[in-house]
Amino acid sequence: MPPSRRNSIDVAHVKDGRPQSGRAVLVDRVWPRGQRKDEAPWDEWLKNVAPSTDLRKWYGHDPDKQEEFVRRYRTELASGEPAEALEYLQQLHAREHLTLMTATKDLELSQAKVLADLLAGS
Repeated sequence: MPPSRRNSIDVAHVKDGRPQSGRAVLVDRVWPRGQRKDEAPWDEWLKNVAPSTDLRKWYGHDPDKQEEFVRRYRTELASGEPAEALEYLQQLHAREHLTLMTATKDLELSQAKVLADLLAGS
């Protein structure tokens, strides 16, 4: 059986504005500061896929903690509501181009990047 065509996944900052194509999903647990709901550049907010508050606060986007953050975050995504939210993202990814949006300043250190890597590998 030939491999299936994968839709692409992008990671973008909320201040970048609405992506030109596909579906945009905010993957932060907390609503971005200063963002008006009526001007949100995403189609939906999937906060259950975001890291827990405790994990997010522990990590603080510290590059020295990134490897451990990824390990802990993947563990969180393995069960319960986070797993259901991840499965939903996988379904979206199977249907269309997907942009994961975050207010995190450094996209490479964000949960959106972790999610994009997981989806690209699934």
